[in-house]
Amino acid sequence: MESKNESATGSQRLVCVDALRGFDMLWIIGGAEVLTSFSKASGIGFLSNIAVNFDHTWGQFHFYDIIMPLFLFIVGVVMPVSFSKRLKHGDSRKKLYLHIIKRVIILYILGLIASGHLLTFDAARIHLWTDTLHAIAIGYLVSSILILEVSQKWRIAITTFLLLLYWGIMALIPVPGHGAGIYEPGTNLALYVDNLILGHWQEGLGWTYILTNLTFICSVMLGVFAGQILLSDRTELKKAGMLALIGIFCILVGKFWGIWFPIIHHLWTSSLVLFAGGLSFLLLSAFYLIIDVWGYRKWSFFFVVIGMNAIAVYVATHLFDFTLIGNVFVGGLAKWAGPWNDFLQASASLCVIWLILYWMFRMKTFIKI
Repeated sequence: MESKNESATGSQRLVCVDALRGFDMLWIIGGAEVLTSFSKASGIGFLSNIAVNFDHTWGQFHFYDIIMPLFLFIVGVVMPVSFSKRLKHGDSRKKLYLHIIKRVIILYILGLIASGHLLTFDAARIHLWTDTLHAIAIGYLVSSILILEVSQKWRIAITTFLLLLYWGIMALIPVPGHGAGIYEPGTNLALYVDNLILGHWQEGLGWTYILTNLTFICSVMLGVFAGQILLSDRTELKKAGMLALIGIFCILVGKFWGIWFPIIHHLWTSSLVLFAGGLSFLLLSAFYLIIDVWGYRKWSFFFVVIGMNAIAVYVATHLFDFTLIGNVFVGGLAKWAGPWNDFLQASASLCVIWLILYWMFRMKTFIKI
């Protein structure tokens, strides 16, 4: 993901993209723990169900289920601007493809490091295809080809075809010994294929990656379509309105499709892609309208600091326990904190992470792939 974004004119940063990326990353790097621990310690009635919304439950869509789809969506949003910029600056198509391949390889390796246990150097523990960055890698690769090689009509057609193809595969091809159209946690075609191909080199938690690559691509492509709207010559209000309308349309279609092809995050079903993609369109529309059109930017600074180094902090929080650093400052308060201790530790950890990112922001250190 690029850290710098441009508007349709190519001269003005779109702060909303970095802010939305940071908002998304916040929940991964500790925001979820802060909120859930606060709800438990406070005992406030209307916060009692907060924890449920920060967990993945099979067949139910919670707030936490938007995080990964939004991550892929934002990758797609940046791509039209990034590619347009490189081509305008004289990059050849060959050079651009070399850049794409390099990014895909790096993303895959970082995915192995973040969630694949690569640094254990233990073949028995390594997971070959098991991380959000792996989903981004395949989505970015295929979406890049579609952007560079086919027209907009074909991009829409191919994205639609992939959604329908995945539905057809899952609904019509039987799971050996069970039948077709089964979407249960332990019995579904996507999991069967992962078990068959990846074997013990998968995380074993019910998430699927081989067949779901088809729909990972679609999640990125929805972001590409949103990015093209932001890059267009439409007025700012029309852009925001168009993003919102498409978002509403995707939510309705995804919900309706879910009657036959359930919205299941673990399987990245076509209905999930559209439903979560619709929410992502609405979030982008709101952030764009408030931050870049109306000019209310100060409130978004906290998120921008995170969003400018999203990949770096994602990998770092998978490798290091920042609670250990936070406890240097608040660990001694545990004997007085009582039920608030978890909240105190989670908050301290998040503060440490954000301050490191703020230092990087002030030093203009933006780690890009």
